[in-house]
Amino acid sequence: MRKFYLLILLLATCSLGFSQEHKADFKAAEKFKSSNIRKMLKSTRVSPRWFEDSDKFWYTYTTTSGKNFYIVDPAKKTRTLMFDNKDFAAQLSELTRKPWNFNDLDLKALELEEDNRTLTFMVDSIDYHFDLNSKVITKGDSTEKAEKRNNWATYSPDSTYISFAKNHNLYLMKADDPDSTEIQLTEDGERWFSYAWNQGDTTSDERSRARARWFEDESKMFVNRSDSRKVGELFVIDELANPRPEIEIYKYAMPGEQEVPQEQLELFDVESRERTILDIAKYKDQTISPYLAGDSSDKMFFTRMNRTSDSLDVCRVNTATGEVKTLFTDVNHPYFNWSYQQLAILNEGEELIWWSERTGWGQLYLYDGNTGALKNKITNGGHFVTGQIQQIDTVGRKVYFEARGREDNVDPYYALMYKANFDGSGFKALSTEPANHFMSMSESAKYYVDNFSAPDVVPQSYLKDNEGNVIMKLEEADMTLLNQAGFQMPERFKVKADDGITDLYGVMYKPFDFDSTRKYPVISYVYPGPQVESFGNDFSITGGYNVAMAQLGFIVVSMGHRGGSPMRDKYYHTFGYENLRDYALADDKRSLEQLAERHGWIDLDNVGIFGHSGGGFMSTAALLTYPNFYTAAASSAGNHDNNIYNKWWSETHNGVKMVEKKKKDKDGNETVETTWNAKIKTNPDLAKNLKGHLLLTHGTRDNNVHPGNSIRVASELMKAGKRFDYMPIPGSRHGYGRLRDYYEQMMWYFFAEHLLGDYRSNVDMDVPDGNE
Repeated sequence: MRKFYLLILLLATCSLGFSQEHKADFKAAEKFKSSNIRKMLKSTRVSPRWFEDSDKFWYTYTTTSGKNFYIVDPAKKTRTLMFDNKDFAAQLSELTRKPWNFNDLDLKALELEEDNRTLTFMVDSIDYHFDLNSKVITKGDSTEKAEKRNNWATYSPDSTYISFAKNHNLYLMKADDPDSTEIQLTEDGERWFSYAWNQGDTTSDERSRARARWFEDESKMFVNRSDSRKVGELFVIDELANPRPEIEIYKYAMPGEQEVPQEQLELFDVESRERTILDIAKYKDQTISPYLAGDSSDKMFFTRMNRTSDSLDVCRVNTATGEVKTLFTDVNHPYFNWSYQQLAILNEGEELIWWSERTGWGQLYLYDGNTGALKNKITNGGHFVTGQIQQIDTVGRKVYFEARGREDNVDPYYALMYKANFDGSGFKALSTEPANHFMSMSESAKYYVDNFSAPDVVPQSYLKDNEGNVIMKLEEADMTLLNQAGFQMPERFKVKADDGITDLYGVMYKPFDFDSTRKYPVISYVYPGPQVESFGNDFSITGGYNVAMAQLGFIVVSMGHRGGSPMRDKYYHTFGYENLRDYALADDKRSLEQLAERHGWIDLDNVGIFGHSGGGFMSTAALLTYPNFYTAAASSAGNHDNNIYNKWWSETHNGVKMVEKKKKDKDGNETVETTWNAKIKTNPDLAKNLKGHLLLTHGTRDNNVHPGNSIRVASELMKAGKRFDYMPIPGSRHGYGRLRDYYEQMMWYFFAEHLLGDYRSNVDMDVPDGNE
C-alpha cells in the first residue's frame, strides 16, 4: 500500500513538472503579434504606374535598405532608378528648408503627368515638379494639388459639371465656379428614398455626395435609387458618447421579411434636365447592377436578379427612348456565385462577356450585345474555375484572366494566369508557378507585371510579355529582419473531408521553437464561408492571429471545408446551402483528427477553436455540436442567429422560399398574398449542449452583425445554467478597431488557461514574465 501511495505521489509530481515546463510563452507571442511583426517586412508587391500611351511604367519598392523609385522599359528590358535619392533629398532640403530622409522619401500625391516627363508631388500643401530628364525639382507656382475637391462633389469626366445631393434631392452645377447657380433636378427625394449616399441623413441644406454616376461623354447621368422607407429599423447605442449615450438608427432588412429595399433606375439628360424612370420591373424584390457601355451614352446595361438569387437577366437600355430589352436570362441553382459574377462590355456594347457556372465550373461566354445571342464559350480547355478578368484586348480580341484548378498537382486555391481569344481558340497558360498570382497589364496588352506568393513562398515580382515569357525579375520581398527574428514559414497540408473523398487544403502554424518530442494543444482558426475560407493564399507574416497564437505553445491550423469557398467548383461552394449552421463542422473535426493521426505531437485531448464574424458563429456551433471533442472556443462578433442578420446574405446562402396564398376580399375579388420563408438554424438552440469553455465577445456598436446575436446565445446559456465568459467590446464596430490588440491578448490568456492549464493572475494586459 505504501508503494502504491508513493507511485501516486511520483506521478503527481511528474504531472506538475510537465505543466510547469510548458507554460504559455507570452513573450514570444508578443514579439510576433501583428503590430510588432509588420515592422519587419516592407514592400511585397510591385504596383506599376503605366506611362501615358506607353508600355513603360514606374514604381516604388521598399526594403531594409530604404525606398527606391524605378522606371522600367519592357521593350528595352531595362530597369533604372528614377533619381538618386541623396541628390533628390538635397534639392528638397534647399527648396523646403527642412531635413529629408533620403532612405525613405515620404512624397505625397505622387503623379506622373501626361507628358510622361513631369513627376508631381506635394509637400506642406505646395506642389513640386521633378523633371525625369533634367533630374531637377522645381517649386510649383500654385497649390492646385492642395486644393482638395469637395467631398460632396461628383465631377463629370471632363470636370465640367458637379453633381451632388441636398435635402435628399439631386442637384447639378458648373464645376469651374463654386458659386455658380445650383440646378435642382428632382423634388421627390426623401429620407430612406434618397439621391444621397447617406440615405438616413437628417441634416438640412447641406451638400452631400450623390448616388449619381456620369456617362463618359457627360451628356447624361444615371442613379440607382433604393427605397427603404418601409424597411424595419435597427439600432445600436454609442455608450461612450459625451455628454449622453447616443442611439444610432439605420434600416436593416432581415431574412424572410416582407418589407425590403426596392430599387429604381433613373436617367438624367444634362442639357434638357429631364429625368426618365426606367421600367425595370420583373421579379418581386429584385436587385439591380448597372453598367456603362464605354464612351457612348446612347445605351447602358444592367443585370436584374430575383430575390431567391437563382435567376438573372442581362438587359440593354436605349437611353434616348428609355426602352429596356432583356438580352438573355441565366438560371443558376441554388444561387449565383456573386464572388466571380461579372459582365464585361466590349466595343461600346456590341459584344458582352458573361461569367456563368452553368457547367458546374465558372467559365466565360461571349454574347452579341444587340440581340443577346450566345456566340461561343471563350474558356475552353477543361474543368476549372475562371476567376476575375484581368485585361481585355479588344483590338487583338483576347481576354486575360485568372483561373484555378486547371493544372495537375497545383493547389486549386492558387490563381494562375491564362489568355484566350474571344472565339475560344488560342487558350494558353501564362503564369503557372505554384503560387497565387496577380496580374497588372499594360493598356496595349503586350506586357504585364506578375506578382505572386503563397503562405510558404516569399513574394516575388516579375515582368513578363503576353506569352508568359519572363523579361526580368523585378523584386523579391526582403526577409532579412524576419529571418533574423527567427520567423519560419507555415506549412501547407492536405486532408480528406468527412466524406473521405473530397480533398481539403490548409495551413499549419507551429511555435518557432517547435519540439517534436512534446505534445501541443491544437487550435483551429475558422471561417465558414461560403464567400471565402479562413486561410489566405498569399504570403502573410501574421496569418491574422495565427503566428502569434502559435508562439504561446500551440499548433494552430486553418483549413477549408466543403461549402467554404467559391474558388472551387459549384458543388463545393454550395455544399452548405440550407444549412448555414452545421455544414462546416464535421469537416473541421475530421481534419483535426487526421492531423493528429499523422503527427504524434498534436494533443487531441486539448482542442481549441476560434473565429470572427462567421467564424464566431462557426466556432460556437462547433463547441456546442461536438462538446466532447472541442475543449474551448473564442467566438468574436458571431452571427449566431442569422434570422437577425442581413436579408441578402442569409437568404442567398441558406435559401428563401416564396409562398403565395390566394385571398378574397369582402366583395369577392381574388388577390394573391406573397410571403417569404427563410428560417435558419441558430446557435442559441444548442446552448444546453455546452460542456467546454466559451468566450463570447461583441462590439457594442456593431451595425453589421448586431450585438443581439451574441446576447441571444448568452441568454440561452444562462437559462441552461451554463458557465461561460462574455465580454462586450465598448464602442466598437464589427472589427473591434483599436481594441483588436486587447482582444488578441484576451484570447491568449483564455487558451493558455483552458488548453495549457496556465492560469495567470496579473491584472494588467502587459506580457507576464514566465515565473508569474
